[in-house]
Amino acid sequence: MKKYEPYKNIRKKAIIFGLPLPLFALMVICIIASLFVIIFSFSLAVIIGALLFNAILYILLNRINRLLELFQMLGIFPQMISNKRNSNIRYEKN
Repeated sequence: MKKYEPYKNIRKKAIIFGLPLPLFALMVICIIASLFVIIFSFSLAVIIGALLFNAILYILLNRINRLLELFQMLGIFPQMISNKRNSNIRYEKN
């Protein structure tokens, strides 16, 4: 029977609505702040402005996330690939 090791660092790669957790948390905080502004204002312009701000913020955060992914991909691949086994045994000449 196969044994599977649990992946404990799932929060590092978690994505909600296309955003990683920190950017999604920022988006939620901005939405809640916009809701407070909408509740305490009686102007149609403020309501439309808050909706536009949230839409623009979502698009901006998605683009920032894509740019960060491109920069992370640059350093993933090694300069040299080898089939040589790595071992801790060192042979020294006396």
